[in-house]
Amino acid sequence: MNCFHPFKRRLGLALAAGLGLLGTAGVSAQDFPTRPIRIMVGFAPGGPTDVIARLVAQDMSNSLGQAVVVENRAGANSLIATELLMRSTPDGYTLLAATLAHNINPILNPEKAKYDPIRDFAPISLAGTVPMIAVSGYDSPIGSIADIIAGAKAKPGALTYGSAGHGGSAHLAAAALAVQSGTEMTHVPFKGNAPALTEVIAGRVSFMFYPMVGIADQVANRRLKALAVSTAQRHPDFPAVPTMSELGFPGFEDNSPGLPFLAPAGTPPAIVEKLSAAIRASVSRPETRERLRSLGAVAVGTTPADTAAWLKVDYERWARLIRAANIKPE
Repeated sequence: MNCFHPFKRRLGLALAAGLGLLGTAGVSAQDFPTRPIRIMVGFAPGGPTDVIARLVAQDMSNSLGQAVVVENRAGANSLIATELLMRSTPDGYTLLAATLAHNINPILNPEKAKYDPIRDFAPISLAGTVPMIAVSGYDSPIGSIADIIAGAKAKPGALTYGSAGHGGSAHLAAAALAVQSGTEMTHVPFKGNAPALTEVIAGRVSFMFYPMVGIADQVANRRLKALAVSTAQRHPDFPAVPTMSELGFPGFEDNSPGLPFLAPAGTPPAIVEKLSAAIRASVSRPETRERLRSLGAVAVGTTPADTAAWLKVDYERWARLIRAANIKPE
């Protein structure tokens, strides 16, 4: 873990930025890139972040004329990959496909995540978001969000919700529901979404918010009931399922975790813009947008300035929720 004193760490970043600029002084942004680019993913291969990063990387390879490779550096809820990015030369050749964890880690675990999620990085582009869908077991008496709220009010703490782990997207989405509805429910964390979903299907956990990836078959096969989606409008895969906003929770779509791409602080702005343009072009391609949709993601594509603004708003929103829900570090 990064154990430098914050001042020394910032000094190190400043020196690294200076060295990075010296190292790229002879190469204009117009010439960039002249060698392969790597995109780090802080999770194991095969997950949504990894798959989406590889999809975008392939498009970037084609548009930039250089190989863009994905490197998995799993561990510590993406802290290993994040700290590797911080120590990388700020020349545009090392990037991070970040997740919700980027903003959550320093809020929940400031002793471990000693970084500022915006100041210590160069935001490039928000490639997309991953909406959530609230589900219960098909044989469960819970058939709607209203049923969840009524049950939670009748017996505070009796209803349970599953997640892939403490501080993850499913945990925070259900915590947001509890805060906004003024109810008390019990969080049951698992080591991954799959075991959590198994318990929901079996009826041993009341419900969960699940990333909208591969869930349609479970609903079609009558193993799950779809209660609500966290998209701004109804999702084409679930046209009969209401949005959380329709059910009286406006803005709930903001709880859908994003997939921002980041570079080290000090990366030359012209290079950051070139990388951003490549990512925006990728997620604008009809084929890529459809592939992202099939993976349960919504394509976005933002400028560096808009990505920085989104990160700030996202950080503040999660900080408010974590305080309101009284979520503590593990």
